[in-house]
Amino acid sequence: MPNNAVGLSRRGLFQQAGVAVTVASTAAQANEADIPPWTLEQGQPVTDVPYGTPSGFEKSVMRRTRETPLFPTAASMLTPLQDLDGIITPNGLHYIRNHAGTPTIDPDRHRLLVHGLVDRPLSFGMDDLMRFPSVSRIHFLECSGNSGQYKTGQYKADATVQHTHGLLSCAEWTGVRLSDVLAEAGLKPGAAWILAEGADAAALTRSIPVAKALDDAILAYSQNGERLRPEQGYPLRLFLPGFEGNANVKWLRRLKVGDQPFQTRWETSKYTSLMPDGVARQFNFTMEVKSVITRPSPGRGLRHPGFCEVTGLAWSGHGRIMRVEVSTDGGGSWQDAALDGPILPKCLTRFRLPWSWTGGPASFQSRATDETGEVQPTRERLLASRGPNYYYHYNAIQTWAMAPGGEVKLAV
Repeated sequence: MPNNAVGLSRRGLFQQAGVAVTVASTAAQANEADIPPWTLEQGQPVTDVPYGTPSGFEKSVMRRTRETPLFPTAASMLTPLQDLDGIITPNGLHYIRNHAGTPTIDPDRHRLLVHGLVDRPLSFGMDDLMRFPSVSRIHFLECSGNSGQYKTGQYKADATVQHTHGLLSCAEWTGVRLSDVLAEAGLKPGAAWILAEGADAAALTRSIPVAKALDDAILAYSQNGERLRPEQGYPLRLFLPGFEGNANVKWLRRLKVGDQPFQTRWETSKYTSLMPDGVARQFNFTMEVKSVITRPSPGRGLRHPGFCEVTGLAWSGHGRIMRVEVSTDGGGSWQDAALDGPILPKCLTRFRLPWSWTGGPASFQSRATDETGEVQPTRERLLASRGPNYYYHYNAIQTWAMAPGGEVKLAV
């Protein structure tokens, strides 16, 4: 057992549970005649709900807007990670980042053009694409600006995981391999980059390496077993496992193959990283190893001393998570957490650590390591290497501070 896991021997844990069971049993005997009203009446007919919705008692579990945008249709909505279990994000809670609103696209009229350095320029309708062999894979998707507001000092002490890490979600993505579609068109010698363009009013365009397109890229049309939501790119999006969210172009309408990057607005004036020497680093695609404790966390503190499971999420765009360490004393000591399976590449991994709170202050941190050996850095180490102007791809260790009363706040 971990050294500071007070009272977590098998006997101690059962004793703690036994006290709770005894109290509940006594209360039940005293009130056995009190039948709750929902037991005395018929429930809602199933036919009244054509599309299932969560319980009304869970109405606080919702996406929240990150900020009031200067342009109304350029907005973000954050996933409530602290309220979710497992690794899959429900479609209705998946984070959103749009630059020009959500277009309404008729799938019967939508087409994907593949041209440029190809043998046969082709135009595909959705029915054409869905004739290709399909694949389904579970991967995370993270905005490169996730957690970046630490640099601008916009997080308050009561910021939750949703505020600090909510531009992150994980889903099962279904579609066709981009490599199969490119094989149909045929790549000419010198083909090295692909311009991916969306059909929204922003006409968002990103340059994607052909090597990534031929590796694990997906032309996705479904998410978690149903067609993409409009806000997630319906009817077709590019999905690049492990790459920053902006490169996963939604409402995909065009793929142009070339021999060099296309230097679009979204990879020159935007989504670049200014390094300490003044050079702007482009095409920093892969999301680095990262983790966050989701419980206990702000808004999800403890009510009384005793057993608690410290749990959270870890991920890496480089592959599988191999290890997560947890500290309850601000990094003074570390313990290995258990990793829930399946542990998949470029996917969220749930970690857990049994712990017992004695009532005093605590300071929670998690530190992830991926299969390449990359270890999640401290804030000081990250900023020392990337400079004071760094914003995107912030992956430093996160600290939550718990007061003796059990309230948890962001350690700023």
